[in-house]
Amino acid sequence: MPVGRVPVGVAAELFDTAGEAERGPLPRPQDPMDDLRVKLHWLMGLRVVAVTLLLGLSIAFQIGRGELVPTFYGLIIFTYAITIAYALTLRTLTNPQALTRFAYLQVGVDLLLETFLVARTSGVESPFSVLYVITVTLASLILRRRGGLLTAGVTVVLFGLVTDIQLYGILELIPPSRLSMAETFQTFGIHGLAVIAVGLLSGALAEQLRRADQSLVEKERGLSRLQAFHESILQSISSGVFTADGQGRITSMNRAGQEVTGYAFEAVRNRPWWEVFNWEQRDLFGSTLDRFDVETKRADGSRLVLGLTLSPLTEGDVQIGLVGVFKDLTQIRDMEEQMRRREWFAKIGEMSQNMAHEIRNPLGSLTNAMQMLRKELTLDEDNAHLMDITVREATRLNAIIKEFLLYARPPALNLKECDLNTVLTETLDLIRHEVQSRTGMTVTQQLGDGPMMAQADPDKLKQVFWNLARNAFEAMPSGGRLAISTSRRWVVSGGRSGDVIEIAFQDTGEGIAGQDLDRIFYPFFTTKKEGSGLGLATAQRVVDLHGGWIRVESQKGKGSRFAVCLPVSAEAGPRLWHEGREPWKRY
Repeated sequence: MPVGRVPVGVAAELFDTAGEAERGPLPRPQDPMDDLRVKLHWLMGLRVVAVTLLLGLSIAFQIGRGELVPTFYGLIIFTYAITIAYALTLRTLTNPQALTRFAYLQVGVDLLLETFLVARTSGVESPFSVLYVITVTLASLILRRRGGLLTAGVTVVLFGLVTDIQLYGILELIPPSRLSMAETFQTFGIHGLAVIAVGLLSGALAEQLRRADQSLVEKERGLSRLQAFHESILQSISSGVFTADGQGRITSMNRAGQEVTGYAFEAVRNRPWWEVFNWEQRDLFGSTLDRFDVETKRADGSRLVLGLTLSPLTEGDVQIGLVGVFKDLTQIRDMEEQMRRREWFAKIGEMSQNMAHEIRNPLGSLTNAMQMLRKELTLDEDNAHLMDITVREATRLNAIIKEFLLYARPPALNLKECDLNTVLTETLDLIRHEVQSRTGMTVTQQLGDGPMMAQADPDKLKQVFWNLARNAFEAMPSGGRLAISTSRRWVVSGGRSGDVIEIAFQDTGEGIAGQDLDRIFYPFFTTKKEGSGLGLATAQRVVDLHGGWIRVESQKGKGSRFAVCLPVSAEAGPRLWHEGREPWKRY
């Protein structure tokens, strides 16, 4: 399926971590109670830092002047003690209303401490009156606009009370001001307006921050839903999808892609895509491509044919990577090849059978006539040798025609319920006998656990197994190893589906050239000096009549693997259930 240019906002951002189908729950707004608890922790920490720095520096300055201010020591000790009490109390509060009241309590105590400090340090002239502004600001951030304005109002009242006491000399605790009455009211007015202004502004700012936070959380949740939605689509489609960056390194692969290739995403992350998909024309990376086929290998080494489409991943007009969409076409290509062979066989079957009969009859007469002449005529040594060659080749030609007639005429199958492991074991006795006559040849077997039951003709399958084994021996003239195995597997691909039994013959021989793989099952096609070219064709015909197929994987110089796939008997499923085993699992 062709794919157009993919914008980066849809692909790169939604699929950059590649391939993780489950991103966890969507982000939720922070619980107001947890948010207030965190802010109270910050308030306690800032209080300790502010008191330590401001009063500590003041103490150091006073000591330098040879003075001692017990108020500072007392406030520092009291602040540390009350902060510890706050921390212990905060752990016990679980009710939102209790937390809010606790926050108001802390702000109120801070105002009282600040008022005491201001009163003890020149009152209206105290340099520590700036602490009121800090407290109002923090109250607005913690308790929102209402808390900030309330704190500002209480601050003005307390500061005004200190100013009146100092102005009229009500208490000796507060030293008299050096300012005149007008200057005192002016200073109070400036401080009061500043505190009210800070309360209003910080309250408005706190309200805007709250709204911005809510908007950000809503947008984040919306984006997360969109990401989850798009990722669900990518993970749910049956086609494999991968993305790559500007250097061609894979950055993501969906679930279907991992199932098709057999690779987990971590195994291909940051690998060049052309290395994973066995594509050599890397210069095509920057172009818009139509769909093309590529043959590669699965993670287990088996053959894999993919229909692959690449599309640029762009940001604006700049290409920053690519998106690849691919589908497994292995079984489809195998079925197409089988259909081509069947059509070809159907076309030549009748004609070749008639021709074989027409050739066989005069050939038989000719062979008999030459044999009679050989007996009746007295020939010299050279002519006798030529006559022997003629009779031998005519006999061989007659055998080939007879073998072809057996191939062209569909054999009648004697189907019955049988264990393919048993059938193969009986054939292995003949195979091992053949191995003894060859040098440097070994045969290993690995039969699947349990019976491999199928509806089959044992005699015909023995012929198939023997042909495949003999074909492997002939591919290893200098010796080698033939590994024979049986297993069960579930196949769902290319129109085929079901539980099958796979009987595999894997050799270490010469291998088959790529251009010959599509022709090895054609009648009379052979790459050997001797042979009719009907062995594999006959095996394919028998397996096809059983409703199965033969898969071939080969690499020149590294050997071949022929796998006979036969459907499991309809009675095998209930039997496995009765034995407590699952039919679709590999045994």
